[in-house]
Amino acid sequence: MCKSPIHQALHALPKCEHHLHIEGSLSPSLLFRLAELNKVPLPNPDIDPSFASVAALEERYLHFTSLNDFLHYYFIGMSVLITAADFESLAYEYFTRAHADGVLHAEIFFDPQAHTHRGIAYKTVVEGLAAAQNRAEKEFGLTSKLILCFLRHMSEADADVAYQEAVALGHFSNGTVAGIGLDSSEVGFAPEIFREVYASAKAAGIRRTAHAGEEGDSTYISRALDICHTERIDHGIRLVDDEALLKRVAKDKTLITMCPLSNVRLRCVSKVADLPVRKFLDKGVRFSINSDDPAYFGGYILDNYCAVQEAFGLSLGEWKGIAEGAVEGSWCDEERKKALFSKVKEWAEKHQGVVA
Repeated sequence: MCKSPIHQALHALPKCEHHLHIEGSLSPSLLFRLAELNKVPLPNPDIDPSFASVAALEERYLHFTSLNDFLHYYFIGMSVLITAADFESLAYEYFTRAHADGVLHAEIFFDPQAHTHRGIAYKTVVEGLAAAQNRAEKEFGLTSKLILCFLRHMSEADADVAYQEAVALGHFSNGTVAGIGLDSSEVGFAPEIFREVYASAKAAGIRRTAHAGEEGDSTYISRALDICHTERIDHGIRLVDDEALLKRVAKDKTLITMCPLSNVRLRCVSKVADLPVRKFLDKGVRFSINSDDPAYFGGYILDNYCAVQEAFGLSLGEWKGIAEGAVEGSWCDEERKKALFSKVKEWAEKHQGVVA
């Protein structure tokens, strides 16, 4: 439980989430329920005791040894998602929790290849996610965007198939999908492998981001920026290893989407205090704080905010700056940004005398 004296203010702070894998919000309880509903066999508990119960699986998630160890369980979890209703349940569960944590706008990743390769139609995935988005906006006032991510351990040709299907359905042009991203195992799968599909997206005016600088070194960040022309960097904690690149990202106001609890759970850092939060603030790097795969990493967005506060003791003025940077770095339209900025201003006025 958060012990910060400014916990209530952090809870109330208007938040934008930019780094959330919707498949990574699949709670063990929903996983077991959908497995039973869809008659999807889970691993034999005699072979993997993690699947003996919801509690056992939750306990296993506390002990990932690497990104690949996490991905093993992540892809097992995905196997229970079959129908559009399943994807709607998945996303609506996330939106409900995000709303409770003070999220006003979310930009969420989804991995179509992970579903189409097991026989689930791309349209089924998007139909379910879109239904949950509409419910969340209507019931919570929470706006959201979808970001189509390519699995980097698959080929660029395979990525292009997913991209072209979204293009053919008009999902980029009609706003159903806001942009593209690049995720899964980083080392050995450099961003430039996907340069052609990123070039197509850039030519079409489609927004672009990529995971870089989490497992991989800082050159993964510069290559994502220079070769794939990304507008945003996901994770990006190795940015601090290259001072010139750090200054460039600060000057260009490139948004870095930081995921504190995820970075600890996957052993990218040993503790939250090892993250470059203070250096980013001091150097003027724009960043947002996010939950990544919250069902697997032990914390939704407010948990991550609290972990950062406990590690760094930020002022409410610094939190106001983080919130404003997150709004500015979002891919929503200017009208929505104006409304979000207004909410941050209202929050600051409510805490006048504390925010400095």
